[in-house]
Amino acid sequence: MPKSLVIVESPAKARTIEKFLGKDYSVVASMGHIRDLPKSKLGVDTEHDFQPTYTIPRDKAKTVKDLKAKADKCTEVILATDEDREGEAIAWHVAQAVGVSPADTKRVVFHEVTKTAILKALASPRLIDMPKVDAQQARRILDRLVGYELSPFLWKKVMPGLSAGRVQSVAVRLVVEREAERDAFVVKEYWSVDGQFVCSNTVSKGKIFGAQLHTLDGVKVEIITGDQANDIETALQTAIYQIASVERKERQRNPTPPFTTSTLQQEAARKLGFSAKKTMYCAQQLYEGVDVGSGRTGLITYMRTDSLNLAAEAVTSIRTLIGEKYGKDYVPVAPKLYHTKAKGAQEAHEAIRPTDITRLPESVKDALEKDLFRLYELIWKRAIACQMAPAVLDQTSADIVGVLTKSQWKQAMFRATGSVVKFPGFLAVYEEGKDDETEKKEGEDKRLPHLEQGESVDLDKLTPEQHFTQPPPRFTEATLVKALEEHGIGRPSTYAPTLSTIQDRGYVKLENKRFAPEDVGKVVTTLLVEHFPDVVDIDFTARMEQNLDDIAEGGREWVPVIREFYEPFHRNLTAKTEEVQKRSVVDEKTDEVCEKCGKPMIIRLGRFGKFLACSGYPDCRNTKPMESEIKSKDATTGEESTSAQKSVRDEPCEKCGGKMVLKRGRFGQFWGCEKYPECKNIQNLFVPKPTGAKCPDCGADIVTKRTKRGKIFYGCGSYPTCKYATWTRPEAATGTEETKTEEVKKEGS
Repeated sequence: MPKSLVIVESPAKARTIEKFLGKDYSVVASMGHIRDLPKSKLGVDTEHDFQPTYTIPRDKAKTVKDLKAKADKCTEVILATDEDREGEAIAWHVAQAVGVSPADTKRVVFHEVTKTAILKALASPRLIDMPKVDAQQARRILDRLVGYELSPFLWKKVMPGLSAGRVQSVAVRLVVEREAERDAFVVKEYWSVDGQFVCSNTVSKGKIFGAQLHTLDGVKVEIITGDQANDIETALQTAIYQIASVERKERQRNPTPPFTTSTLQQEAARKLGFSAKKTMYCAQQLYEGVDVGSGRTGLITYMRTDSLNLAAEAVTSIRTLIGEKYGKDYVPVAPKLYHTKAKGAQEAHEAIRPTDITRLPESVKDALEKDLFRLYELIWKRAIACQMAPAVLDQTSADIVGVLTKSQWKQAMFRATGSVVKFPGFLAVYEEGKDDETEKKEGEDKRLPHLEQGESVDLDKLTPEQHFTQPPPRFTEATLVKALEEHGIGRPSTYAPTLSTIQDRGYVKLENKRFAPEDVGKVVTTLLVEHFPDVVDIDFTARMEQNLDDIAEGGREWVPVIREFYEPFHRNLTAKTEEVQKRSVVDEKTDEVCEKCGKPMIIRLGRFGKFLACSGYPDCRNTKPMESEIKSKDATTGEESTSAQKSVRDEPCEKCGGKMVLKRGRFGQFWGCEKYPECKNIQNLFVPKPTGAKCPDCGADIVTKRTKRGKIFYGCGSYPTCKYATWTRPEAATGTEETKTEEVKKEGS
């Protein structure tokens, strides 16, 4: 009979740990949280210091019963839940539920699920850290108060089924305000003039390099029209050019720190295309243990962390491997130390790293599923690179001056810049991804030929190029997580569920892997900003996170923090419930008149967005879709264009001759017959277009198609008879191209 009962959170972790311990230990899983606030009511006594009422959910009753039975048969209970605040709170709840004293029960923590770490933790147990429990309890109560009191307000004033939350509402606000910036952005035209020059010196004779026009008569060039660009091009054609100056300097580029939760989510989004939720799901499996041939073992350290620390023994192992695998030149003189800038970071924890750096990715490739391998490889490379020597780059900047004749200008100056990697350093293993095309272009290196000051160069050609200023980009999962972290909103464990929640609630949607607000998200954000500014205020929410950090560190009591927030919030909510009228929130006046009764039409908010409705409702129930702008993507160039979309199609219904009107459903807009439900004819807005290419399987035409998420792909026009499909444009396809039919099916499902 085992003497000690070790309680962890997940079955996978339990199986891994049990393998390391002897027969005196029994390891079981609590399956996460086993107690929570009740779903059917608030569960917080706001009149008596916000005391919570915890219940055991029905689906956890058997788990708790089993834990109690096993605890009664053992001489001691050891709580080994995760080492973050949530894990600390789970340990406290488990102790309460199984009937052992939280003040006397052993608590052990470990950063990795390996035999060494487990045995070390069992050798030095501690007690439950009650300040951390209080901080997690305060967060849960705050979220419950906001969610259960503010959500019913949204149901009454906007529509049923909505929710509000401290972190999710701020995340939606960031997306909505970024969209407002984009809508207000005024596109401006500008031009650049690039030149290609031919070297004349002995070393580089005949070599061509590029430079961009920088100044005219010492004034920085600003070209806003094509006519200006053409005039400048004409003036530059006859100039005599020479190298006015050459500057060469060596620059070091340092590696990026090891992964924290947020940077892992960002980089997995950039490089692997993973959502934050998928990243954490895969990381959880790598942490809890995978059978790699020699039994189950944890492959990475704990994945919910905001610390950049690495254990001294881990750094030593990494430096040794770098020397063996890449050479002594790649090992810096001293280990690299990183310090977390994030507020409230838990520096006692470690960054995310492999538990054994000598376990190379290729050695576990066959034992891991594809996505687990890709994430492990990413973590391994980042951990190695963070302790490698800096990359050394040779940078060259050259100014090319042209003397102009028969022109309003006397002198033009072009500037050429380039760099070349002299010593790759950490770049031999890893380079951080970029968030957008601008960053990618800025990060590109280009080599210049050997240039000498005073040498003459010949103009090869000039290229005037038109550009347009771009609005701020929409958030990707990576950039939204980055923004939340920079503002101090949320903590490592909250990013993934927050991003999932705002999509599941219909506040935002992903278009081409970027967040765009839905109509309901805009309406709710406007309402909250106007009437509940503190709830969605970025600085206020960040200060609340700092308060929770202070509670966890023992610097503040949790009840005063809750009271400080709740009392003014509740007073304001009571007043706004009476003051705010639903029509003032969801109804917008228009100049359009109802064709059925003559009363004004108004814009209302429905389940699938805004629509036009008669103000005479319920006497007149006339509704129709709004004329809207439809954004389409050219299947060949990939460029987006915007056009006005009429609410009634020119062509009649093919089945009954009625009008085809624009409607909106679960998957977006579509054409539907006005005589529905008598006639159920519908058509997609996106019409498949022939590409001119033939299907390699059956010879039919290849046409452009679109998944339900709006992504363009190319498929056989005879579908479903032939199911050939590919992401690659037909012009680039070959007879031996590897198709991706299964991926297309998955995307469209």
